[in-house]
Amino acid sequence: MARLSVLILLPLVFQSVASISFFLPIRTRKCLKEEIHKDVLVTGEYEISEQANSKVNLKITDSSGHILYSKEDATKGKFAFTTEDYDMFEVCFESKSQMAIGRVPDQLINLDMKHGVEAKNYEEIAKVEKLKPLEVELRRLEDLSESIVNDFAYMKKREEEMRDTN
Repeated sequence: MARLSVLILLPLVFQSVASISFFLPIRTRKCLKEEIHKDVLVTGEYEISEQANSKVNLKITDSSGHILYSKEDATKGKFAFTTEDYDMFEVCFESKSQMAIGRVPDQLINLDMKHGVEAKNYEEIAKVEKLKPLEVELRRLEDLSESIVNDFAYMKKREEEMRDTN
Protein backbone atom coordinates (compact mmCIF):
# COMPACT_ATOMS: atom_id res chain seq x y z
CA MET A 1 0.00 0.00 0.00
CA ALA A 2 2.84 2.39 0.82
CA ARG A 3 4.44 1.79 -2.58
CA LEU A 4 1.14 2.51 -4.32
CA SER A 5 0.74 5.83 -2.51
CA VAL A 6 4.33 6.79 -3.41
CA LEU A 7 3.65 5.87 -7.04
CA ILE A 8 0.53 8.04 -7.06
CA LEU A 9 2.16 11.01 -5.31
CA LEU A 10 5.43 10.94 -7.30
CA PRO A 11 4.00 12.61 -10.42
CA LEU A 12 2.44 15.34 -8.31
CA VAL A 13 5.79 16.15 -6.71
CA PHE A 14 7.74 16.35 -9.95
CA GLN A 15 5.18 18.10 -12.14
CA SER A 16 6.22 21.66 -12.75
CA VAL A 17 4.88 24.15 -15.17
CA ALA A 18 6.80 27.36 -15.62
CA SER A 19 3.96 29.86 -15.78
CA ILE A 20 4.61 33.51 -15.06
CA SER A 21 2.80 36.83 -15.34
CA PHE A 22 4.45 40.22 -15.14
CA PHE A 23 4.01 43.82 -16.23
CA LEU A 24 6.25 45.15 -18.98
CA PRO A 25 6.80 48.93 -18.82
CA ILE A 26 6.82 50.85 -22.09
CA ARG A 27 10.14 50.95 -23.99
CA THR A 28 11.75 48.24 -21.87
CA ARG A 29 13.03 44.72 -22.42
CA LYS A 30 12.64 41.80 -19.99
CA CYS A 31 14.23 38.41 -20.50
CA LEU A 32 13.79 35.08 -18.76
CA LYS A 33 16.48 32.40 -18.92
CA GLU A 34 16.29 28.67 -18.40
CA GLU A 35 18.74 25.79 -18.76
CA ILE A 36 17.28 22.83 -20.63
CA HIS A 37 18.79 19.43 -21.43
CA LYS A 38 19.50 18.07 -24.91
CA ASP A 39 16.67 16.66 -27.08
CA VAL A 40 13.87 18.10 -24.94
CA LEU A 41 10.57 19.30 -26.38
CA VAL A 42 9.70 22.83 -25.22
CA THR A 43 6.23 24.29 -25.75
CA GLY A 44 4.77 27.57 -24.67
CA GLU A 45 1.82 29.89 -24.86
CA TYR A 46 1.85 33.63 -24.38
CA GLU A 47 -0.73 36.37 -24.12
CA ILE A 48 0.03 40.08 -24.06
CA SER A 49 -2.48 42.78 -23.15
CA GLU A 50 -3.06 45.25 -25.95
CA GLN A 51 -2.23 48.93 -25.54
CA ALA A 52 -2.82 51.70 -28.05
CA ASN A 53 0.31 52.97 -29.86
CA SER A 54 2.55 50.26 -28.44
CA LYS A 55 3.59 46.77 -29.44
CA VAL A 56 5.62 43.96 -27.94
CA ASN A 57 8.18 41.85 -29.78
CA LEU A 58 8.96 38.32 -28.59
CA LYS A 59 12.22 36.52 -29.32
CA ILE A 60 13.52 33.16 -28.08
CA THR A 61 17.23 32.46 -28.54
CA ASP A 62 19.87 30.00 -27.40
CA SER A 63 23.21 31.00 -25.85
CA SER A 64 24.80 31.18 -29.33
CA GLY A 65 22.25 33.76 -30.43
CA HIS A 66 20.35 31.44 -32.78
CA ILE A 67 16.72 32.54 -33.03
CA LEU A 68 14.36 29.69 -32.17
CA TYR A 69 11.17 31.77 -32.31
CA SER A 70 10.46 35.38 -33.14
CA LYS A 71 7.22 37.35 -33.36
CA GLU A 72 6.82 41.08 -33.92
CA ASP A 73 3.73 42.82 -32.56
CA ALA A 74 2.90 39.70 -30.54
CA THR A 75 -0.47 39.54 -28.81
CA LYS A 76 -1.30 35.86 -28.34
CA GLY A 77 0.24 32.66 -29.63
CA LYS A 78 2.02 29.38 -29.16
CA PHE A 79 5.54 28.17 -29.87
CA ALA A 80 7.41 24.87 -29.80
CA PHE A 81 10.96 23.71 -30.41
CA THR A 82 13.23 20.80 -29.54
CA THR A 83 16.60 21.51 -27.99
CA GLU A 84 19.69 20.31 -29.85
CA ASP A 85 22.15 20.67 -26.96
CA TYR A 86 22.16 21.25 -23.22
CA ASP A 87 21.98 25.02 -23.28
CA MET A 88 20.71 28.23 -21.72
CA PHE A 89 17.63 29.55 -23.51
CA GLU A 90 16.40 33.12 -23.29
CA VAL A 91 12.82 34.36 -23.78
CA CYS A 92 12.75 38.14 -24.31
CA PHE A 93 9.82 40.53 -24.47
CA GLU A 94 10.55 44.04 -25.75
CA SER A 95 8.02 46.87 -25.61
CA LYS A 96 8.05 49.48 -28.39
CA SER A 97 6.00 52.66 -28.65
CA GLN A 98 5.63 55.50 -31.13
CA MET A 99 4.34 57.87 -28.45
CA ALA A 100 6.85 60.58 -27.63
CA ILE A 101 5.25 61.80 -24.42
CA GLY A 102 2.48 60.83 -22.05
CA ARG A 103 1.85 57.97 -19.71
CA VAL A 104 1.19 54.60 -21.28
CA PRO A 105 0.08 51.78 -18.96
CA ASP A 106 2.35 48.77 -18.54
CA GLN A 107 1.42 45.73 -20.57
CA LEU A 108 0.53 42.47 -18.82
CA ILE A 109 2.52 39.49 -20.11
CA ASN A 110 1.35 35.91 -19.41
CA LEU A 111 3.81 33.17 -20.33
CA ASP A 112 3.23 29.45 -19.82
CA MET A 113 6.19 27.21 -20.72
CA LYS A 114 6.35 23.44 -20.49
CA HIS A 115 9.20 21.11 -21.34
CA GLY A 116 9.92 17.43 -21.32
CA VAL A 117 7.10 15.19 -20.15
CA GLU A 118 4.82 18.14 -19.38
CA ALA A 119 5.02 19.32 -23.01
CA LYS A 120 3.80 16.05 -24.52
CA ASN A 121 0.19 15.90 -25.65
CA TYR A 122 -0.92 12.56 -24.22
CA GLU A 123 -4.51 13.06 -25.39
CA GLU A 124 -3.27 13.14 -28.98
CA ILE A 125 -1.05 10.09 -28.39
CA ALA A 126 -4.09 8.25 -26.97
CA LYS A 127 -6.14 9.01 -30.09
CA VAL A 128 -3.42 8.00 -32.53
CA GLU A 129 -2.45 4.79 -30.72
CA LYS A 130 -6.03 4.05 -29.53
CA LEU A 131 -4.96 3.75 -25.90
CA LYS A 132 -7.26 3.33 -22.92
CA PRO A 133 -7.11 5.98 -20.16
CA LEU A 134 -5.12 3.69 -17.87
CA GLU A 135 -2.62 2.96 -20.66
CA VAL A 136 -2.21 6.69 -21.27
CA GLU A 137 -1.52 7.30 -17.58
CA LEU A 138 0.99 4.45 -17.52
CA ARG A 139 2.73 5.91 -20.60
CA ARG A 140 2.89 9.31 -18.89
CA LEU A 141 4.30 7.75 -15.70
CA GLU A 142 6.83 5.77 -17.73
CA ASP A 143 7.99 8.95 -19.49
CA LEU A 144 8.13 10.80 -16.17
CA SER A 145 10.20 8.08 -14.49
CA GLU A 146 12.55 7.96 -17.50
CA SER A 147 12.96 11.73 -17.21
CA ILE A 148 13.78 11.45 -13.51
CA VAL A 149 16.33 8.69 -14.16
CA ASN A 150 17.95 10.82 -16.89
CA ASP A 151 18.10 13.81 -14.53
CA PHE A 152 19.80 11.72 -11.84
CA ALA A 153 22.27 10.31 -14.38
CA TYR A 154 23.10 13.84 -15.50
CA MET A 155 23.56 14.98 -11.89
CA LYS A 156 25.83 12.00 -11.19
CA LYS A 157 27.92 12.78 -14.28
CA ARG A 158 28.23 16.44 -13.22
CA GLU A 159 29.16 15.39 -9.68
CA GLU A 160 31.93 13.15 -11.05
CA GLU A 161 33.23 15.99 -13.23
CA MET A 162 33.21 18.38 -10.27
CA ARG A 163 34.92 15.82 -8.04
CA ASP A 164 37.65 15.24 -10.64
CA THR A 165 38.40 18.97 -10.90
CA ASN A 166 39.22 19.25 -7.19
